[in-house]
Amino acid sequence: MSASQGWHAASGRAFGGPLKYIQRAGEIDRLADHLKPLGKTAFLLVDGLVLEKLGKAIFASLEGSGLALTIEKFNGECCREEIDRVTDLVTKAKADVVVGIGGGKTADTAKLAAIANQARIAIVPTIASTDAPTSAIAVTYTPQGLFKESFMLPRNPDVVVVDSALITKAPVRFLVAGIGDALSTWFEARSNLESRSNNFIAGGYPAPIAGVAIAKVCHETLMRDALAAKIAVEKGALTPAVENIIEANTLLSGLGFENCAVSAAHGIHDALTVLPETHSFFHGEKVAFGVLCLLMLEGRPLAEIEETARFCKTLGLPCTLADLKLTKVTADDIERVAKAALKEGSITWRVAVPLSVEIVRDAIIALDAFTSALFREAKP
Repeated sequence: MSASQGWHAASGRAFGGPLKYIQRAGEIDRLADHLKPLGKTAFLLVDGLVLEKLGKAIFASLEGSGLALTIEKFNGECCREEIDRVTDLVTKAKADVVVGIGGGKTADTAKLAAIANQARIAIVPTIASTDAPTSAIAVTYTPQGLFKESFMLPRNPDVVVVDSALITKAPVRFLVAGIGDALSTWFEARSNLESRSNNFIAGGYPAPIAGVAIAKVCHETLMRDALAAKIAVEKGALTPAVENIIEANTLLSGLGFENCAVSAAHGIHDALTVLPETHSFFHGEKVAFGVLCLLMLEGRPLAEIEETARFCKTLGLPCTLADLKLTKVTADDIERVAKAALKEGSITWRVAVPLSVEIVRDAIIALDAFTSALFREAKP
């Protein structure tokens, strides 16, 4: 490093994301237009429920495209067994494009299978429940749904195709879960900025200005449009607020977390999977609770914690342990969660405060006490 360079010049900065992001009502009917530039043989991995409801329509939209097609049902869990199965099928199909159609676990499995086969990647989310579609990260679980590990992939998807009309037809719980996941974007970006932790781009660099700006506007969009979007989707309506929240959940959150990194909100989410009662909850629902725990762990003002908790409560996101069906949880159970949150290499360590099992355990207990009292007092 030359004498004229400061720490920031030596550390640099990096930004990453998908090559293209397209969001428009009815876009799944134009899927062939987005796949043809990528290759000639497409392997479609489709969520089981989506395949049942839309399989014929998807196949029909691709007929006459000139693409050789293989359609395979996703078995439901992004675990090593399923990843290896799909990878082998992609190899046998000699596919040069892998398309993941469904939720976050379908997308991550498709990404891993594509990378293993040196194929191009197209992701078609049918719900806006996570920010997985745009990223070069894949999260894996055990067959039983217990968090296992995350993989940093060498590249992002080539194209992400979002049909906003299709997403609006999904149960509103998916959209709300996506809001819970996106809620972590700015708070965890702030954690990483304060702890000077690197992002997830090319092995890790400081967050660029663009990444921080995206994380902030993601938060602003949620605060402005989340409730209006939820109300509209409950009635099956597609409004500007819904379009904004779909973008926030998928693109803004995806770019924000990858370019600024995550921290204890996701670390606590991962750790909560040691308790079987939480397995029925969506990723973003547990992340929302993790956000509140993160704020308590970092010693943020109670006014900020209350504001965030009321936002979650209004949308139906978990704010207490009871909301996660953990009414019989013990201090020992919470300590197990804290230990899991602080395992070696955990993203929980990316906060700028001292950490120990006891500190994390007590932050979760204190958060639950605060929000339980807050909403108990709010009842008539």
